[in-house]
Amino acid sequence: MKINKSEITALAVNEKQYPKDNKFEIAFAGRSNVGKSSLINTLTNRKSLAKTSNKPGKTRTINFYNINDQFRLVDLPGYGYAQVSKGEKEKWSKMIDDYLHNRENLVEVILLLDIRHEPGEHDLTMYKWIKSYGFNGIAVCTKSDKLSKSQITKQISVIKKKLGIADENLIIPYSAEKRMNIELIWEIIEEILEVNEKQQLK
Repeated sequence: MKINKSEITALAVNEKQYPKDNKFEIAFAGRSNVGKSSLINTLTNRKSLAKTSNKPGKTRTINFYNINDQFRLVDLPGYGYAQVSKGEKEKWSKMIDDYLHNRENLVEVILLLDIRHEPGEHDLTMYKWIKSYGFNGIAVCTKSDKLSKSQITKQISVIKKKLGIADENLIIPYSAEKRMNIELIWEIIEEILEVNEKQQLK
């Protein structure tokens, strides 16, 4: 996809702050520091459109990014970050839950995983939610440049088994540093948008 325009349009903590239109949204979910912001920057070929940090828990709002005035990519706050208060975790959880359950613009949730580690309980819970709402169950596996090809193959098998993913093609090794599989991820996004546009016209 050729990116002519990419910009942040909203930082939201509740529904009142969401963009008010009918553009489709594709959201990225995952643990804190898994690389959601880096993926958005790599997809848009922008170095700092989405703010990245080495400190987990940096994203504390739902961040909406306008792409070509056609659709949005959405960066959800990361889950599983231990070093925040219980109250803060509950606030983040409610923020994410409200968006995922109530946002009619949402057409896909893509789960990001660190390929070097076995998915944890939070990852499994999120993946089950994604599947239960009829989404495709796509898992983008970050930091794949840190592993050899054989290690990637091994870890994909681990992820497939842990999450119960039937189709291995839904597990995509990715690296921001090496721009690994960026074209493939864009192809998947474009297909999702096309399918939903056709359904909207029916």
